[in-house]
Amino acid sequence: MTTPEGRESALPQPVAAGNGPGPLHRLRTPRRPRFWFEILLIAVSYWTYSLVRNAVPEQRAEALSNADWIWKAEHFLGIAVEESVNQAVNSVTWLIIGMNYYYATLHFVVTLGVLVWLYRRHPGRYAATRLVLFATTAVALAGYYLYPLAPPRLMHGGDFIDTVMVHQTWGSMASGDLKNMSNQYAAMPSMHIGWSVWCGLTIFALSTVPWARVLGVLYPALTLVVIVATANHFWLDAVGGILCLAFGFAVARLWYGRQPYTLPKVVPAQRPGPPGAEDEPGAGARAEDGQPAARV
Repeated sequence: MTTPEGRESALPQPVAAGNGPGPLHRLRTPRRPRFWFEILLIAVSYWTYSLVRNAVPEQRAEALSNADWIWKAEHFLGIAVEESVNQAVNSVTWLIIGMNYYYATLHFVVTLGVLVWLYRRHPGRYAATRLVLFATTAVALAGYYLYPLAPPRLMHGGDFIDTVMVHQTWGSMASGDLKNMSNQYAAMPSMHIGWSVWCGLTIFALSTVPWARVLGVLYPALTLVVIVATANHFWLDAVGGILCLAFGFAVARLWYGRQPYTLPKVVPAQRPGPPGAEDEPGAGARAEDGQPAARV
């Protein structure tokens, strides 16, 4: 039997001045994303990322020295097969051309596609999962500054093939006439791997469609083959990208108190409040899979 005291404690308590949730609590509470704010945030963030990445000094001598060290370390570990993969795939013209275009386009297309899918289907998890991506990219910038690294195709004394130059394919900011617009010595960590693993984990964790979950697994694996076959990265650059992603997940875990994928799928409707407060469309929205949100 519920005691009167128990019923009393369950009643909503009046919010006294200064006793409501503080600004930090509100920032750490999942909310439905706002479309135009997200568009602006992504555009400004990518512009800033590109600006900072390309502003990092192109320390050529140090970058080439680091590439030699990485190559020797991989030989010591017995994983230095990038040159063989690069030459073998380059001998199949249609395959390497397809990989060149894959490298130049899917990195952006798939990442944006996953963000849009999260926004539409998992709004309660969107901000936290987006924070993982942003934190991953931010720490990668520090890597570019602290550890300049030449990609295999720019190494001296090797037989790596710059597949974009050889096959004159479109889209690479790292070869041809566009190379002066991009920092050539920012190979460590690989954000092609950081972003693709983020996409793959997100799809695998949140999708309920079996074939989509399979694609979530295959996408980062194929990306790893592509970055090596096109001589844009070493295997160890991929390890650096995964470490950056782990940092991103740690930041989101600390900020929200839970891993992004375990947050509610749909944010409950907000109570009417001051101007600017957002309401969830549809009072009967579902706060969690199988659990109806309270009507307001």
